Amino acid sequence: MPSPSDQSHAEPPLWSIGLAVIVILFAPLVLYSLAPTGPVREGDTVFSEGQQRVHINNPAPSRPNQPDDTCLLDPNSPLIVVHSPNTDTDGSIIAQVQGNPASEWPFCSVHAEVMIKTHQVFQKPAVFGTIREILVGLFSR
Repeated sequence: MPSPSDQSHAEPPLWSIGLAVIVILFAPLVLYSLAPTGPVREGDTVFSEGQQRVHINNPAPSRPNQPDDTCLLDPNSPLIVVHSPNTDTDGSIIAQVQGNPASEWPFCSVHAEVMIKTHQVFQKPAVFGTIREILVGLFSR
């Protein structure tokens, strides 16, 4: 009959199980953050780089309280690319707004098509930057 001390040596230590769980959970985040971004194509989701004033592609006729054909995108606002960048002209992208449920001017309404430059968008959010911001927000309270 085995003694209790022999049984404790046969079981794996909890720290190694915890380490394996952490590696399994964080490996996809590390791989995603290291993967290069490709060219912007139709159907891709991009995010606005900071707060942007953009031109509406097909402005609605006589919208009240809107003096021109521009609207405002919030930082990191998701956009779906409708037409990829045209290298012949100025490299503008036509994208459909997916965020900002507020439909009041000066903010872009949902599903509005806007013209935006390639330097005003990025393709994937910074995973570790977002995690850092969340942790700083939690610990600064």
